Amino acid sequence: MTSIQGLPRFSGNAQPLNTASAITKNSNAFGDMLNNMVSDTNQAQANSDNAIQDLQAGNAQYLHEVMISAEEAEISLKMLIQMRNKALTAYEEIMRMQI
Repeated sequence: MTSIQGLPRFSGNAQPLNTASAITKNSNAFGDMLNNMVSDTNQAQANSDNAIQDLQAGNAQYLHEVMISAEEAEISLKMLIQMRNKALTAYEEIMRMQI
């Protein structure tokens, strides 16, 4: 059995973080994530619409692929709506805070 190694001692010469750049970096990452989520949801909706049109035209080979595409689009949209609801709730909570 091996022994557990302890944590190294703190040297005390840590530099403070540049919080302005960290906040900008995180906000850009969050904005990019939201943009990607909206774009992915839009693409899923378009794929679902195309699959349904192919089914109506008789070009779709398997019904289950059309249904899976439609369900993926629906789940993606529900996720996006829930993210919007949570962001709106957080914003409302911040606006209610006393300064």
